[in-house]
Order: sequence, then structure tokens, then C-alpha cells
Amino acid sequence: MPDDICFLSATELVRRMRAGELGAVEVVTAHLERIGRVNPALNAIVTLDAEGALEAARRADRAQAFGETLGPLHGLPVAHKDSFLTRGMRTTFGSPIFHDHVPDVDSAVVARQRAAGAITLGKTNMPEFGAGSQTFNPVFGATRNPYDVTKTCGGSSGGAAVALATGMVALADGSDLGGSLRNPANFCNVVGLRPSAGRVAQWPSEDAFQTLAVAGPMARTVEDLALFLSVLSGFDSRDPLSLPEDGARFRAPLARDFGGTRIAWSRDLGGLPVEPAVTAVLESQRATFAELGCEIDEVSPDLSGADEVFLTLRGVLFANGFGPLFDEHPGALKDTIVWNVEYGRGLTLADVGRAEMLRTQIFARMHDFMERYAFIVAPVNQVVPFSVDQPYPTEIAGVRMENYLDWMRSCCRITVTGHPAISVPCGFTPDGLPVGVQIIGRYRDELGLLQFAHAFEQVTRVGDRRPPEMSS
Repeated sequence: MPDDICFLSATELVRRMRAGELGAVEVVTAHLERIGRVNPALNAIVTLDAEGALEAARRADRAQAFGETLGPLHGLPVAHKDSFLTRGMRTTFGSPIFHDHVPDVDSAVVARQRAAGAITLGKTNMPEFGAGSQTFNPVFGATRNPYDVTKTCGGSSGGAAVALATGMVALADGSDLGGSLRNPANFCNVVGLRPSAGRVAQWPSEDAFQTLAVAGPMARTVEDLALFLSVLSGFDSRDPLSLPEDGARFRAPLARDFGGTRIAWSRDLGGLPVEPAVTAVLESQRATFAELGCEIDEVSPDLSGADEVFLTLRGVLFANGFGPLFDEHPGALKDTIVWNVEYGRGLTLADVGRAEMLRTQIFARMHDFMERYAFIVAPVNQVVPFSVDQPYPTEIAGVRMENYLDWMRSCCRITVTGHPAISVPCGFTPDGLPVGVQIIGRYRDELGLLQFAHAFEQVTRVGDRRPPEMSS
């Protein structure tokens, strides 16, 4: 059955195609049929190239028939976030300014997937210029949560998470500044990794030396995500921050004994307001970490100053990145982007200098903390999925949010530290809404983080729960 194909893991799909049990054309056709049935109600895939995908699948099958070397993602249907450039395919950034923009180059993450044998089906939805963790924009509208279509899927890689959760693609890429890979994975019961800066090369880039925004993988299982990371990572001389390690190391077996591993259990990452429904789901899995043999201490790292750092450095990014568009296209940007640009332009040299100094202190404290603890377990988001008609939460557990970023601080604070973090399915609320758990690893230790997340996933199997069927 086509749907059975669509919910096979990416690693299993690759195995079956290599063994000749499935062909790339068969796999791509099944996913295209799936998109046709479920995407109209969800709006995850906003640009589709069915003809191009089928032609690429035919080439993949011919290559295999002639004994050519197959890439690690051979025949896998993927979709790219609409912020990544795709040669010959529309890339809008969710903005009317770029409604008809068709680039003539691929972003590095897209090129790596193509080179590894993946087959591009299309582009996934995102908020305008990726600003905010709720996926809606004036070009394509809102993307809905497949577990409850009245709720948001999160963002900014929201279309990617929905496409994965519903079997429209086998893998999906995304990016993360304040939680844009972790947040939608959390809201859609899939896995999303924020890797270390430089782990996944970013090209082209207007600000190649910044370390807040990263590109990364999303998948339905940790094993699939590790396979994807093995392709996305690796040195690229065009990115001055690119790390030299060979990505193939992430294809190593993930099984590992965590007996005696000391972890920090942080209910609120230093006093953040958290909805009781989120806390209840996380607490229900605390015993799972004990079952893995972990020694659990209820303690949080000292992240004081992280909120100021994030707000300041994000303001610099927005002033630099979107300031020219703000000037050239008055009235064309949504209000939250305008606020962020104006906030950034209002910063002084002293503000920016203070933020950089604070960030250095936070990293030092975090490094010392992670010398004592192998991992931190914490909420991904402070809220459960909210109404798709609400731009962002303005209050959490009775605490008023000051701006459109405040509700994401459980992710933003970790962004500031520079440590890799993963969102893994953890459980469901009584209303059937997904809740993930955020696991933070040691500096640049993605492999250890993947191994720990895999161990948790294998015990819980929460990610096996699929959304109710959607149709047009």
C-alpha cells in the first residue's frame, strides 16, 4: 500500500531501494499521492514539482540498474524549507516581496541532499522570513497541526514538521535561530535537531560569521535524523565557521549504555513560566531516564543574562538582514519584523558589547555545568500547541509575555549557549496534543546527544503515534 511506504523510516526505505525491493519511482509516486490527499487540509508543501521529482526518480532507478554508486539518501523524497535556495524552483521566504523569486543556485544544504541521492518534491511553508514560531505568511497562508487542525504546527520550520508527521516526505530540512527546528518538531511529534554552529554549512549567507542561526535536520526517528545529519554536515570552505569533521561519523550505530550517566532535570530552565500540561507530560517520562540507568539531579544551569543576549544579538541580525528591505519596501513587512528591525537599530555599541560579554560568561558557566552533567533534560516549549489563528502567546501560566519572542525562551536560552539540542517526542496531553522533550548535549557533541535521544526514543516509542487521517 502507498501509505505503508510513506511511513517507513528513511533508513528502511534506503535499505529496500538498495536491495531492489522498492524502486525510487514507486517511492516518489507513493509520496506524491500522499501529498495530494493530505496536504490540502494542512498546507505544509507550498511549492510542488511532481514532474521533476518523477524524472529524478527515473534517473535514480536507471543509475541503480547500471550499477552506479548510490548515495546515502538514494531515492528518498525530501522537501526544502522555503528559506533555502533551490535552483530553478521558487523560493519566497514567505514574503510577497519574493513571490516570484526563482534562484539560479542551490543553498549548501540543498546541494548536499541532491548529491547524496535525495529527490526534491518541493518546498515547505514557513512564517514570513522565518520570524516567529507560528507558520503563516501572506503568500501561502497558515500551516495546520495534523494532530488538531485548529492548532498551530509551530515554526519556523513548520511545514517541514507537518510534512514529516503525515508521511508526505521521508526527511525535511530546516533552520533554527530561536527554536525553529525544535519548536515544530515538538508540536508535531517528530524529531528536530539544532546542531552546533558550523556543523551544517550555510551558503550563501549575508552574515557568515554569526552563530545564532543554524541549518539542520528533521526526521521521524533519531536514526533517520542521524543519517540525514551525516549528509548535511561536513566541511565547506565557503562557510568560515564550517567544522572539519566528516559527517559519516553520524552513521555509526546509536546503541549505547547510559548506566550511571548523570543528567540535569530542569523543569523550567531557570524559572520560566511553563504550562502545567507541558510539565505533566515531561514528568510522566522522568522514570524512563531512570530506567536507562541515569542518575537524575533536579537542577538548572545558570542562564542569567541569556534573554538579554538573545534579544540584542537577534536585533543586530534583523537590523542588518532586513533593514534594507524595510527601507526599500515600506509597509511590506509584518509588524513583528518591523519591531525587530527597529529594536536592532535602536541598540548602542555598548548594548552589543555587553551582550557579547554576557554570552561569553554564559558559555563558561554552561561549560562548567556540563562538566558535571552529560545532558540537560528540559521543556522544548513552555506551551502546548495553541490556536492557528493566534500569532503568538501573550501569556503563559499567568505571566504576561513582553514581546513575540518571550514565549520561546526555553529554546532561545539554549541557542545563546551554543550547545546542540534535540526535540524528541515525549507524550501527549489528554486532548491529544504532542509534547516533546528538549535534550541538550555537551558542546559540539552531536553524536552523544543522538545516542542519548535514541535510547529514550527506543523505550518510549511515542513517535510511533501518527496523526489522525486528513483529507481535502
